[in-house]
Amino acid sequence: MRVHQPLFWLPPETAHHVALRALESLNATPGLRRWVHKRLAFSDARLRVDCLGLRFANPIGVAAGFDKDGRVVPGLEALGFGFVEVGTVTPDPQPGNTGKRLARIPAERALVNRLGFPSAGARVVASRLARAARSIPLGVNLGKNTATPVNHAVDDFLKALRTLYAVGDYLVINISSPNAPGLRDLHSGALLDDLLGTLLAEMARQAAGRGEGPKPLLVKVSPDLMIDDVEGVSDVVVRRGAAGVVVANTLADSPLVARANLGGGGLSGAPIRDATTALVRRFYRRLRGRAEIIGVGGVFTAEDVYEKICAGASLVQTYTGVVYEGPLMPGGICRGLAALLERDGLPSISAAIGSRA
Repeated sequence: MRVHQPLFWLPPETAHHVALRALESLNATPGLRRWVHKRLAFSDARLRVDCLGLRFANPIGVAAGFDKDGRVVPGLEALGFGFVEVGTVTPDPQPGNTGKRLARIPAERALVNRLGFPSAGARVVASRLARAARSIPLGVNLGKNTATPVNHAVDDFLKALRTLYAVGDYLVINISSPNAPGLRDLHSGALLDDLLGTLLAEMARQAAGRGEGPKPLLVKVSPDLMIDDVEGVSDVVVRRGAAGVVVANTLADSPLVARANLGGGGLSGAPIRDATTALVRRFYRRLRGRAEIIGVGGVFTAEDVYEKICAGASLVQTYTGVVYEGPLMPGGICRGLAALLERDGLPSISAAIGSRA
């Protein structure tokens, strides 16, 4: 039995909080963190990735949604992840949706969630992240409060950005959750153009006030996008000078969402692997190196990571995979990636990016 399997005896959201508390124990114990990292993490110079103006020791990171409030970044680093993206963080605290809102579908290695952005709020998360002991890159995923109409979403994104800018190495705007009413409307060319223009101007002001260059800003997109949407989003990202896209969020258009019996939500895990990899490939072909891609969706193994990198992702994230595979996952993936590079005769993981696009 895997070390984390007893968590599956608990309701999924309860199990998640137990896992977070266990990781918090690593935060508080530097000696234990070093011991865990020495035994679980895997290091190989060939896995290093330089992108977004940052250096990643390996390309596998934790997707937004796992550590919504920035509670366990040091603990996740100890397991061997190359980076962590926290959030989604809303400007003001909110509880998210009520009732049952997270379900496992073990036969499919999937999750369905309708959490609805539960968040401690930007101030709390910023304070926590400012104190976090870490050496890996940190992303911060920003969202709007549920009560804020979509036509005022830019105000929420600005408020969250101003509060959290200093504590993240890169920032992501989440316009793709199926659990925030109307949010996906922001994929529209004109709306996204205005949003990115406003946020990038604010990031330039923040950077100038600190005497540094602006940090990278990425857009997290929906896996339900049509081909025309991919072209439109890509063109806005390039025109506005955003750093890249995170491909993709949870899938709303699936019969498995109804099977979970939550009254809606988004699907993550193995069933969306192929669709998100195909979407990575479409974005890579459209962006043509003018912006970076972080691939996410259905990532459980080294082969899953490698597939997304070969499709065009520079970095890859997992969330549902951690739930099912447990704390040995990042080290196992990194060992597997090194073996795949040996098999294919490649000098580095960066050499594989877009090789099968």
